[in-house]
Amino acid sequence: MRQTKTYTTASPKIFKEALLSWSQQFDEVVWLDSNQHTNSYSSFDTLLAVDGLTALTTDCTNAFENLKEYQLQTKDWIFGYLSYDLKNDVEPLSSNNFDGLKFPDLYFFQPKKIIQIIDDEIRFVYLNMVADEIETDFSEISNFQSSSTKAATTKSKAHIKMRIFKDEYFRQVEKMLSHIRKGDIYEANFCQEFYMEDCFIDPIDIYKKLNEISKAPFASYVKLFDKFLLCASPERYLKKIGTKIISQPIKGTASRSTDKEKDILLKKELETNEKERSENIMIVDLVRNDLSKSALKGSVRVEDLCKVYSFDQVHQMISTISSEVAQDMEAVDLLKDTFPMGSMTGAPKISAMKIIEELESFKRGLYSGAVGYFTPDSDFDFNVVIRSILYNQTNKYLSYGVGSAITEKSIPTNEYEECLLKAKAMRQVLEE
Repeated sequence: MRQTKTYTTASPKIFKEALLSWSQQFDEVVWLDSNQHTNSYSSFDTLLAVDGLTALTTDCTNAFENLKEYQLQTKDWIFGYLSYDLKNDVEPLSSNNFDGLKFPDLYFFQPKKIIQIIDDEIRFVYLNMVADEIETDFSEISNFQSSSTKAATTKSKAHIKMRIFKDEYFRQVEKMLSHIRKGDIYEANFCQEFYMEDCFIDPIDIYKKLNEISKAPFASYVKLFDKFLLCASPERYLKKIGTKIISQPIKGTASRSTDKEKDILLKKELETNEKERSENIMIVDLVRNDLSKSALKGSVRVEDLCKVYSFDQVHQMISTISSEVAQDMEAVDLLKDTFPMGSMTGAPKISAMKIIEELESFKRGLYSGAVGYFTPDSDFDFNVVIRSILYNQTNKYLSYGVGSAITEKSIPTNEYEECLLKAKAMRQVLEE
């Protein structure tokens, strides 16, 4: 059982900054930040979970069944992630590419302490065993002074490497185009890895810089002992509210411009770009098919098709698809029916995933997986892990992946440039 206590603050922004720094004393941290992006499906400004009472960590074997059992037995808030390689639990697939990060395929924990920020309201939701610490924690956060020093934020000089070089990227894209021409697939998301070896960074400092650049609506910071995710994701994977399921895939990217008129033109060009719309519509069809596996008959509908949203770094084309499910539908089964998300795989999904594994040079792991939470009522919300830096502190290995959707109309040079555009924010914060 949990106790809830609510406070108000005149300075939510200052409290939020202090809260993130305060959280670093714990080994298990999930920080979810909307960066004040709001829509009809928004739930909070910021949500923090720390200090696990129980946890589940596993490889892909029977991962979804293990998660279902854990979620049903806990009957509480649980926070964590699903890695892309849980595809191997959903379908008879494998992941044999290079893995420098060595993250578990799945990790969830039941936090002792949850703190929500909604406007100027601070809500503490603590397990009874630590409820007597609420007032002390509120006071400590309100008066928090970071103890970090210049030395603590020192990082290695960035020597960012590419797992494949430009010529190899073009060769692999041409192979994917060959599969498309033969009718094996219609579309697939092809990704490449940028990485650093023997490196030291201050994860919280890098996350703050990345978040400041991007201000993404599904930003997250995850610390699980020595493993870190620094995520500036603009994309929701799947949300459950009662019996309603919402997916908001992104396909279609354009750069921003500081020139207002040019920026408006770039946005309009994206809205009418035949290739980008085609990519998006293909994934909408895939998501509709995934949702229909568990949806009540006739309930799957497209609420928004190819709507363009503007973020600090890029314009993005986003569609919103929803469905209704039976009251007794298990939450984890809804995730399993749709995982991995269509925007990071392709169509048909299984064929695309097989070709992705064959042509890519690295194990995606948490990249293009999902971070989020379940509530005690079995509602959930998960993002898509893109525009993200992953870091294994013990192994001193850092990685970020970027990709683009390959269709029959793809021009390899343009796809390569799109990858560099998506990688820009991660490279910038590492090279500063």
